[in-house]
Amino acid sequence: MATWIALFRGINVGGKNILPMKELREVLQERGYTHIKSYIQSGNVVFRGPQTKAEHLADHIGDAVLNSHGFQPRVIVLSVEDLEQAAVSNPFPEAQVDPKSLHFYFLSELPKRPDLKTLNDIKSRTESFDIVGKVFYLHAPDGIGRSKLAASAEKLIGVAGTARNWRTVSKVLELASRN
Repeated sequence: MATWIALFRGINVGGKNILPMKELREVLQERGYTHIKSYIQSGNVVFRGPQTKAEHLADHIGDAVLNSHGFQPRVIVLSVEDLEQAAVSNPFPEAQVDPKSLHFYFLSELPKRPDLKTLNDIKSRTESFDIVGKVFYLHAPDGIGRSKLAASAEKLIGVAGTARNWRTVSKVLELASRN
């Protein structure tokens, strides 16, 4: 058994795709996963499961939610090592002092042709970004809510993903280290 992290996209947002964490933990337990812990309602789950490919686990978990709740969320599954590597590779360590300004977009696959020119053109003068492997890093000190870059990032990168701020990444890493 290995420790894994499942990051759900688009659940419990705006009254859509409601999936309380207690019910999500039950769904995962029914599918044979153990040591299940969640962090906040946006879908961050640490669990133990078989040593397999992360993509297989993501499909399995997405299907389980579809069967139990009638919708199929996008799920990105990471190993503990993947999440640790994302944290260590953060190109904006100075941004960690304001954890809500630093965002990690965990991508479903390596971007093949991200539109770097347009990404650079639409970023504000205070924003910075970088792509390292399957992570798009965004430092948005003026807030993500107003950021044109944040709003268009996924489309311009050309790969689906789900974003977490530095605080969430840190808390999930802490949960995973105790699993």
